[in-house]
Amino acid sequence: MKPEITRHLPVEELISSYPFAIPLLSDRGLQCILCGEPVWGTIEELAFDKNYTEEEIDKLIEDLKREASPDK
Repeated sequence: MKPEITRHLPVEELISSYPFAIPLLSDRGLQCILCGEPVWGTIEELAFDKNYTEEEIDKLIEDLKREASPDK
C-alpha cells in the first residue's frame, strides 16, 4: 500500500512510491534528487527551503495527490 501524500511525507518515500513526482517537483524548482539519491527531509521541509509559502505547499500537495489519483 502506498503512503498518503502529505506535507510530512519524507521525500525519499514520495519518490520511491510515486516516481511521477520527480519531474513534477523539478518543474516547480524543488530538486528532490542529488547525485542520484533522494534528498533528506519531508516535502514541507524541501518546499520551505525554497521559500514556499503555506499556501504554495498546500497547492503542491493538491497537485501531487491529483497526479497520484487513479481517476486521473
